[in-house]
Parts: sequence; structure tokens; C-alpha cells
Amino acid sequence: MTRHCTILGLPLQAGTGRGGCLMGPDAFRTAGLGDVVTSQGFGLSDLGDLPFPTDIPEVSGPTHLKKLSEIVAWTRDIQSRAAELAAQDTFPIFIGGDHSMAAGTLTGVAQAAAAVGRPQFVLWLDAHPDMNTLTSTVSGHLHGTPMAYALGMTSFAGIFPPVPAPLDPANICMMGLRSVDEAEHQFIRDLGIDVYDMRRIDELGVAKPMEAFLQRVTAANGLLHVSFDVDFLDPEIAPAVGTTVPGGATFREAHLIMELIHDSGLASSLDLTELNPFLDIRGKTATLMCDLTASLLGRKVLDRRTRGL
Repeated sequence: MTRHCTILGLPLQAGTGRGGCLMGPDAFRTAGLGDVVTSQGFGLSDLGDLPFPTDIPEVSGPTHLKKLSEIVAWTRDIQSRAAELAAQDTFPIFIGGDHSMAAGTLTGVAQAAAAVGRPQFVLWLDAHPDMNTLTSTVSGHLHGTPMAYALGMTSFAGIFPPVPAPLDPANICMMGLRSVDEAEHQFIRDLGIDVYDMRRIDELGVAKPMEAFLQRVTAANGLLHVSFDVDFLDPEIAPAVGTTVPGGATFREAHLIMELIHDSGLASSLDLTELNPFLDIRGKTATLMCDLTASLLGRKVLDRRTRGL
């Protein structure tokens, strides 16, 4: 893992039906994300926020889709920037912003991986698989579609930018799922995606699934993108998300996942998504997400200063 990180804010909320994610990047910075990076000995570049797209294409699709043209424009701009950053000697941290941003980050980093002849793997930490197509989504909110788009599934052609290097379903591991549409159930079965919903995590824990997945990445000489949605966590510890689903990952489960990723040395890029500070409690969720990022970057329990020691 390179010893330099680059933060890029993606202040979009058009993919969800609730305002607030627009403020996510500022909340991460206020909670000290930059200090987290440098405290672990990494160099840091903070590029600020990607500007709101100025060239909004005129596109049409199913009439129930919300803010389609805006999301298409964001996807185009994010994809280009993500591919550029992933090709540099840095560890990109994309901070959002709703999870529709992953339509751009996933396809951008996969494009850069393909350019150097390496397979792109994705660890998807989320209560939802976000695998609806433009025709299968019931709500019409496009934060539920980025994985389907990055996989090159049908319905996006001619509307969204072309996908330069579609993800291989065999290279995806989803953890924490507990809210899945019927169409998404079918897509997951058909594609054979590796899924550990919360029941499987309850039964197996997180260590064995993570170790098995990381071994596959190592064997393939792959690059690993981690896409972390706040709603992966239980809302009792992370309330600042508009799509709360009870029964999510615990504090220790989440930290263990990030610690195992660090120990592997495989992570090449990171999404931190769906933080809605309007719904937070004194910055509780933003601070937790920064602490989890610290674990991914190498902070150990004994590195923390504790009163009385």
C-alpha cells in the first residue's frame, strides 16, 4: 500500500430522496479525516470537492427515475477523476455524498486496473447491494444502481457513459446485506456474487469470510477497492444515514474488517459514502467513520491514548 493518500470530496445527493449527503465531505473533514491520515504516517493531498457538473446531458430513461441527467453527469465526471487518481502513486479516498457516486468510482478504478493488466476486486460494505438496473428499481432513486452499472448490466447503455472495464462478479464480496429487493436477489443468484448477509455474519463472524476473500485477491494479484456505506453499520452506533436498517455491523466487527484489510496490504482505494450529517448526533457517525479509516490505515488498539495508562 502506498504511503500517500489523496482525499476527493464528492458532494452529491441527487441519488437519494433525502437531503443532507451534500454536506458529507465537509463533515468528514470536520471530524478530522485529514488528521487521521497524517497521524498514521501517510502523506496527504486534499483536492477539495469535485465541482457540481456544468455540462448536464439531455438523456431520457424510464420516467420514474429521479434526477437521471444529473447523476449521469456526476458519473461521467467522477469516473474520469477516479481513473486518473487510481493511476497515480497514491491511495484515493473518495468521500461523499450518496452511494450513486460509486457508479463513477467503481468504473474509474477498474479502468485504471485494466490499464495495468490487473483485476479489480471490490469489497462492498453496505446494507444494500445497490444492484438494481434502471428498469428494475422500484423507487427510482439512483443510489440503488451503481453496482449494476459497474458490472455492465443491461439498461444503462446509451444513457450512462460506457463502462471501460466492467467488474467481474467473481471479484466482488458483499458484506452486511439486510435489505435486498427481489430483482436484486435474482441478479445476485444469476451472477454468483459472494455475499455475506448479516445472518451469515452472525453465524460465521467476519474474520473467516474476510480472510478467504483477501486470499483470492492476493492469488490473482488484484487491486482492492473498498466501498463503505454508513448503513453497513448498525444505526445505534451510526445514525447519520437516510437509509437506516436495524441489525447492522457492530463497532468491533467493522474495526476488525478494516484491521484485516490493513494487515493484508491489498487496499488500493476507498469510498466513504452516505454520510448525512443533518441526521448525526454531535458528529458521532462522522467520527466513527474516521476511526474506521484509521484502522484501515494501520492504527492499532494499543496506539490509542487511554486515560490511566
